[in-house]
Amino acid sequence: MDSLNSLIDGFGTALTPMNLLWAAIGVLLGTAIGVLPGIGPAMAVALLLPVTYGLDPTGAFIMFAGIYYGAMFGGSTTSILLNTPGESAAVVAAIEGNPMAKGGRGAQALAAAAIGHFAGGMIGTILLVVLAPTVASLAIGIGAPDYFAIMVLAFIAVTSVLGASRIRGIASLLIGLTIGLVGLDQMTGQQRLTFGSLQLADGVDVVIVAVGLFAIGEALWVAAHLRRSTGKPIPVGRPWLGRADLKRTWKPWLRGPVIGFPFGAIPAGGAEIPTFLSYVTEKRLSKHRDQFGKGAIEGVAGPEAAASASAAGTLVSMLTLGLPTTAVAAVMLAAFQQYGIQPGPLLFEREPELVWGLIASLFVGMVLLLALNLPLAPVWAKLLRIPRPYLYAGILFFAAVGAYAVGGESLDLVILLIIGLIGFGMRRYGLPVLPAVIGVILGPAAEQQLRRALQISDGSVSGLVNTPFSVTVYAIVMLIVAWPLISRLVLRSRGGRKTAEESRTVGGG
Repeated sequence: MDSLNSLIDGFGTALTPMNLLWAAIGVLLGTAIGVLPGIGPAMAVALLLPVTYGLDPTGAFIMFAGIYYGAMFGGSTTSILLNTPGESAAVVAAIEGNPMAKGGRGAQALAAAAIGHFAGGMIGTILLVVLAPTVASLAIGIGAPDYFAIMVLAFIAVTSVLGASRIRGIASLLIGLTIGLVGLDQMTGQQRLTFGSLQLADGVDVVIVAVGLFAIGEALWVAAHLRRSTGKPIPVGRPWLGRADLKRTWKPWLRGPVIGFPFGAIPAGGAEIPTFLSYVTEKRLSKHRDQFGKGAIEGVAGPEAAASASAAGTLVSMLTLGLPTTAVAAVMLAAFQQYGIQPGPLLFEREPELVWGLIASLFVGMVLLLALNLPLAPVWAKLLRIPRPYLYAGILFFAAVGAYAVGGESLDLVILLIIGLIGFGMRRYGLPVLPAVIGVILGPAAEQQLRRALQISDGSVSGLVNTPFSVTVYAIVMLIVAWPLISRLVLRSRGGRKTAEESRTVGGG
């Protein structure tokens, strides 16, 4: 009840004309910046930090929240329409969203993403209000073995459900893990796969990898085939969700936040793992499994709702523990410290107006995001009317600009092209792109957590399975691995039973 009263007071703060203006500016700026590949929400918030020096803290953080959600949706827009993720959390949206766009259903994919963001953000923020203390206390108890188990689950899940075969999925994952090894060893400081280049010591940025594999690889693949077919504009299609679409999307919109929020709240969270797991879940549960990979709307709705709820989840650890779980949360933590405010258990007591105003502004920002972007879905989709040679030339230009913006190094452009060629090769030989991206994102973190867990247990492998949480996760992993064999045995036994019954019937006849 105290939380509800505090939230009502927060709405009083968030709905003042000036704070409403900052929320609207944040959403618009975030969406515009999110559309540019390579400039995600973390960079957007970081770039705008100096701009907010003259603002009061409440107004500044309300604008940051708008930028965060707006940039996430903007990243999904280019991911769906142009197969060019604006940030790592938007990678999954490209898998089903881009085939939908190519099939003339880009507006529907954008609408499903916009409503998914709205539903995920709303449910996630409600959970933030209700469950913040509980989730924070659970997050403290999660250790290195648990983190490693979660990452193994993500690796196995994503290689098991994507592509024509598991072997190709594992091959793609290994490519990603190899790219993830580039740079300094986080524990020993040794250089790995840097070929003596100091510029590679920091590793290859995940945005460059995602843009290279998706955007450059796709552009090269299309260019290679344009000689055989004319590059006609892609039809936009009708700009609304039909009854059949709503029937297929309402459950993913509700399931996504259940997966996304807890992963956002735990240290090592972020939107990458829950979007992958949401996609896997929707593929397992869908009645239209044959459409996955060809433009299944569930594969857009669920992961986008999970990503938005995860964004709300990241604020749990950041506000209650002062523990940032994502790059955006880290930048926002720096912003708090800039104002002389220290997030932690006492923040809700010392700065109630700021905290509850910020939480209330998340609800306001979600409504503004939906109100601005749902009508704009058909407008964004008209990007697809541009003839493909011009469209992909533009994608190459913006991908190069985004990659250069990440580090300001000309070497980043060379790396982008090399990874683009790898992406082209992967398409040529039927390797799914997503396992490679998840290998780059989670590989270094998985290695660090594995080594940390082994150090704690003095090198004993039993240290990886010494918690109930890790044992539960490994049980799920084993089920995923064994499921094809189990289903085959069940089908064979059913087939054998059916044959026996038929022979009995014939014999009786």
